[in-house]
Amino acid sequence: MPTIKSSYLGNLRTQSEHLQSGTQLLTDAPIDNNGKGEAFSPTDLVASALGSCMVTIMGIVADREGISLNGLTWQVKKIMQASPRKIQEIVVDFEWDNPIDDSVFIQKLKNAARTCPVALSLDPAIKQTINFKF
Repeated sequence: MPTIKSSYLGNLRTQSEHLQSGTQLLTDAPIDNNGKGEAFSPTDLVASALGSCMVTIMGIVADREGISLNGLTWQVKKIMQASPRKIQEIVVDFEWDNPIDDSVFIQKLKNAARTCPVALSLDPAIKQTINFKF
């Protein structure tokens, strides 16, 4: 059974539905690639998936240890290569307002993030720059 059902809406826009939850999302080609830039581009989703996957795996580790990650935020920057057009680098900057004072646990979080399924699935040619500001 499929996980996602998608359709082309025209004008370089797609709609996808996560079949289990019914959640929908749109993609739009970016302005610099003939689109309107009115929604996530497919490559934006890849970059976003990296940060979200990292935090999900960090959350699993934190839950196992009974530690809250409240206040943890991140920003993602996607850098495109011109020719061939593809993702060249994804930069993820993590910040945590009130991190736990436990260097062993912090290292576990960092290791978990770097080995999340998306990080391991991306082509090694895509540079992953991960900054932990905690």
